Amino acid sequence: MILKVNQSFLDSFLGRKLNWTWAHTFILLQFTLQILLLFPQIGILRVPIRAGSFTLSLFFLVLLRSKGAKHPATNPAFLIILIMLLQFSLHPYINSITAGAAECAMYIAILSPLFWVRSLNLTQIGFESLMFLMWTIHTMSAIFGVLQVYFPGKFQPSLSITVQKSIYQGDNLLITLANGQQVYRPMGLTDTPGGAATAGFYALLFGVVIALKYKNPILRIVGIGSAGLGLFCIYLSQIRSMLVLAAICMVFLAGVLLRTGQIARLTMMASSVTALFTSTFYWALAMGGKSTLERISSLFSASPDEVYRQNRGFFLQATIEELLPKYPLGAGLGRWGMVNTYFGDNTDLVSQPIWVEIQWTGWLLDGGVPLVFAYIVALTQACQTAWKIAINRKLGDFALWGGLIFAYDIGAVAITFNYPLFMSQGGMEFWLLNTALFVAAKNRAIANSSVK
Repeated sequence: MILKVNQSFLDSFLGRKLNWTWAHTFILLQFTLQILLLFPQIGILRVPIRAGSFTLSLFFLVLLRSKGAKHPATNPAFLIILIMLLQFSLHPYINSITAGAAECAMYIAILSPLFWVRSLNLTQIGFESLMFLMWTIHTMSAIFGVLQVYFPGKFQPSLSITVQKSIYQGDNLLITLANGQQVYRPMGLTDTPGGAATAGFYALLFGVVIALKYKNPILRIVGIGSAGLGLFCIYLSQIRSMLVLAAICMVFLAGVLLRTGQIARLTMMASSVTALFTSTFYWALAMGGKSTLERISSLFSASPDEVYRQNRGFFLQATIEELLPKYPLGAGLGRWGMVNTYFGDNTDLVSQPIWVEIQWTGWLLDGGVPLVFAYIVALTQACQTAWKIAINRKLGDFALWGGLIFAYDIGAVAITFNYPLFMSQGGMEFWLLNTALFVAAKNRAIANSSVK
């Protein structure tokens, strides 16, 4: 009886009620494209493969008719797309037609899961299998991140062409271990040093929720184990923003449990997560040595607002004080990021590239104040929707997935102050997860009412 596996888990993985959808296929294809970049012979095709990730989302938008209940963020998403099209058509300082078109296409591709995912007949089992699929993929990547630290060179994929061509040759992405050996920050199943930190974040968040949701001891052990591996990767990657993001998500997940009166789960989570953060820190310290300690300790060297100001805060300050008065209606499309690098024409001195480190700068440059407010509304709707699902007692244990997505959403909003998340694959995942949760919750509510 102790080893009896949860029936929902068996259904998800053995196929009796798998409910495989295009959302599952999309996640699997995204992972496949990432794996292809690890091979040197294919790595030279990095630009078309990266573009393929977004093209795939546009393909699903065309393939699948938008039907079913609309996620509340759909209307502001329409407004965002309209603003981008107006910027492309009317702004006098667009960098180039190619760069502007690529920028518009990226915005549409990132938002498109809001439209095509709602057409899927995604049940509770289907949503759970989607969560398990993502958890498995990111846990595998975190495992490789750990192996890359313990066995330098043996599990190391080819380095990104972009990093190789940088002026630092990637040297600034090296860490010094406790034994004095220098290695690249854990890459996991990516071609970028530090890439394992993202996988580690997902392994941590999903692992904790799986350990809370399922009573089977094996699942709980595996969930906590994957969370520990993920947290280790975050520590060793020395990406402080990802560590802060993980802590924020844990706090808000605990808040959901408190709000819904799940005291037993809250107690279990508080004790296990505290032990996890502490024990994994000492594990990372034993492996990463002084450099890891100094990097993490810098988070506590001053007040949180001062630490942020010294690292990314001045980008936000410059955006508000310098760029906002200069570009209240946008600076012209294609003037920053990889879109400018790959598709830009910087011969025109008026539309020269502008350096962007945080998402808020990117939104201001692309669409000015209207785009900033439209995205604020969209993100607010996403957070509110996930919160309502998380506290809906009629949904039973499914509501815990709402708590996971709500915590994830808050973390995603926080990361916009550090990184342009919504101009990356992470942005597509954000809208896919939120829409999938919304659709599955709707179907669960319908099933409950039909039973009555």
